[in-house]
Formats: sequence, structure tokens, C-alpha cells
Amino acid sequence: MRALVQRVTEARVRVDREVVAEIGPGLCVLVGVTHDDGVSVAGRLAEKVWNLRIFDDDDGVMNRPVADIGGGVLVVSQFTLYGSLSRGRRPSWVAAAPPEQAEPLVDVFSATLRDLGAEVATGRFGAHMLVELVNDGPVTLLIEP
Repeated sequence: MRALVQRVTEARVRVDREVVAEIGPGLCVLVGVTHDDGVSVAGRLAEKVWNLRIFDDDDGVMNRPVADIGGGVLVVSQFTLYGSLSRGRRPSWVAAAPPEQAEPLVDVFSATLRDLGAEVATGRFGAHMLVELVNDGPVTLLIEP
């Protein structure tokens, strides 16, 4: 699994012009799943994201996790994180897990964050989504378990 984590002041997902998920300050997390991922990987990745210290402390140093600021987490499935351009300019998606494998693992990732105490909003798996966000910093990290 991979997570593209962005520190945001706000983020939302629209499907068919309707806002289906929204957070204020916190993290927008795009999650990709590959073929050999399982439940334990999803849990480890969620714990890593939850404890990621990328929010400023009182001294202005990135030293606090999202839990400390009371921020939300917007989770959006993103199979394109496993796109490959090794054979030209058109991406190949062969490294991305099929939907029937990926969706339950994205759900486990979100559920683990909730169990840890996160306020989690989610996009709609498999839908054409418009993701709007204001990246704070900007701070963007690609994380693997």
C-alpha cells in the first residue's frame, strides 16, 4: 500500500456535483493498494499516517501528529498511485490491485484510523471524484508501511 499524505486547511470530495465528504484542517490521504497487500499492511499504514508528525508545535516545528491538533482525515482511494510509465507515456495499472481486493483494504485503513481516534471522511470507491483541497505548507509525503 501507498499513501500520498497532504497536510490541508480543508479538503472535500464531490461526486456528481454533490459534496460527499469534507474536512477542515487535517490530512488528505490518497491510498493505493497493490496485489500483495493485506489487512496487516493496511493497519500499519494507518498507524503510520495517524502518528505522522507534520503539524507545527508551539515553536513552529513540525512535531505534532493530526491527533494533537484535532484534525480530520479525508481518505480517497487512488489506484493511480501504482501507475507505471516504464514502457512509454501511457501509464500501466498492472501493479494496482483489482477493485475487489483494494476496496476492503481501503476500508480497513479507514476503520483503523477511526479506531485510533480519527474523525474520518471518505470518498466513494470506484466513483469519478473531484477532490478539492488547500495544501498547507505545502506539505506532501509519499508513505509506505
